[in-house]
Amino acid sequence: MLNNVSEKKMHTVRLVLLIGWLVLIFSLFYDPISHHLTDPNNLLSPFREPNNCVLVQGKCLEQAAYPMGTRIFWGMIVPSAIMILLVFGHDTWRRICPLYFLSQIPRALGLNPRLNIRKNLWLAQNHLYLQFALLFIGLNCRILFINSTRTVLGLFLILTILCAITVVFLYGGRSWCHYVCPFGIVQTVFTGPRGLLSSPAYTAERRSIPQSECRTFDKTKGKEKSACIGCKSTCIDKDAEKSYWHYLSHPGRKLVQYGYLGLVIGYFIYYGLYAGNFDYYFSGDWAHEPNQLATLWQPGFYLFNHPIPIPKLVACPLTLGVCVVMSCLICTKLEKAYRASLRRRNSSISREQVLHRVFSICTFLAFNIFFVYGGRPEILSLPVSVQFLFDGFVAVVSSLWLYRTWNRSAEQYNRESLTHSFRRQLQKIPVDFSQVLEGRSLDQLKVDELYVLAKVLPNFSQQYRFFLYKGVLQDGLEEGRFQSSQSLEPLQAIRHQLGLSDEDHYRVLTELGGEHSHLLYPHQPTEFVSLQQS
Repeated sequence: MLNNVSEKKMHTVRLVLLIGWLVLIFSLFYDPISHHLTDPNNLLSPFREPNNCVLVQGKCLEQAAYPMGTRIFWGMIVPSAIMILLVFGHDTWRRICPLYFLSQIPRALGLNPRLNIRKNLWLAQNHLYLQFALLFIGLNCRILFINSTRTVLGLFLILTILCAITVVFLYGGRSWCHYVCPFGIVQTVFTGPRGLLSSPAYTAERRSIPQSECRTFDKTKGKEKSACIGCKSTCIDKDAEKSYWHYLSHPGRKLVQYGYLGLVIGYFIYYGLYAGNFDYYFSGDWAHEPNQLATLWQPGFYLFNHPIPIPKLVACPLTLGVCVVMSCLICTKLEKAYRASLRRRNSSISREQVLHRVFSICTFLAFNIFFVYGGRPEILSLPVSVQFLFDGFVAVVSSLWLYRTWNRSAEQYNRESLTHSFRRQLQKIPVDFSQVLEGRSLDQLKVDELYVLAKVLPNFSQQYRFFLYKGVLQDGLEEGRFQSSQSLEPLQAIRHQLGLSDEDHYRVLTELGGEHSHLLYPHQPTEFVSLQQS
């Protein structure tokens, strides 16, 4: 959605967000102000702590004024990030993320990467497992050590910043975002093939910088340029939907989608299992509970008014682990049952499409479950009418996202991207389309109408058909939709509509190879390409 906003403006936006984030981190170590806002006696403050008894394992928590840093981070910032992902898409978040901004310090200092990320085959193959493990550890650490301990949260955020900078120093690009950052898989879950309001990459102007691709401002030329170093093939920052379909069956992908739903459920359930009620969570007192670290060896479960002698240090990861396993098992069973049901009805829906739909349901459930709980302490402090409006907004947004996503498929994406390219090639032809369009523009024509137009235009020669096909093929190769060796099948429908044969395809491909050799050998050095041509 923000891909057309200039990098200079986004740099300013990120800088403002970064300053806010750094101020928040500083407040976790020293904050002599905000505790006045939570004073139960401050009747003018909307953040004041109510004098209610919140029971935790049968005892009332002590109510007192407290600094707001942890409450702001967990109750406001984290839910806002989740909302941004589903509504505006991954590309919007990537362009405003302050952690990404800080991770690029090595690039800003002109430091080249020390290692080639493409040579780390283990990381490339297993990064989803690594990211999920880090997310699992992080959520456990949050419940056990970080939630209300301001100093620990501050050190945790600083450590995260240093890790991000170190990874990018070693591997460059967005290696932290793609391969290590735990929030990276949260982006994958909540964005799906695309956000509710995000724009597909193929609609960007030719040779422009798509979506959230790394970019910088070239002062000598006075314009933006790509800063991509190719740290990941089929990059989500260049084309989020293409990346989604490409990695749909990647190792660890099911664990991310099914396991994340289990993490969301387990995370919120544990508060009730620990305190003996859910008032503890909804009150928000867990974000400023005194002496959180002193509870590590106390009973981790409190059921039916009786403590269970399992330490909290064990009970928390046990609960989250069981929920992840159960979620993976149940979702896998549902996936198989849905596939079997489609087979019985002789449905033509592909295995990939079944997986996509089950993933979409998981995202829908995770989003709604999150906002039933996530940020709820802040929502409950608002008037009841505003609470209902927010709940309605969450339901409408998630339903619209599911409706927009449900019938999406890789085939539809490829067809739309090729059609957009075909329309772009038609606009280059020196033909007056007004003779046959009766006031309509090329942009208003549907897919089939475009192909019919190419057939019925007067004086539309075979030469023009070759010109159209060559342009579409060149676009596809340049934008990485397919490689030259795999380009025959994706363009079969267009050849059929234009009346071209497979031999014509190879003829056009040979011409392109002579004019733009890098399109046929994209990963080979120039010297090798010259030898191939000779």
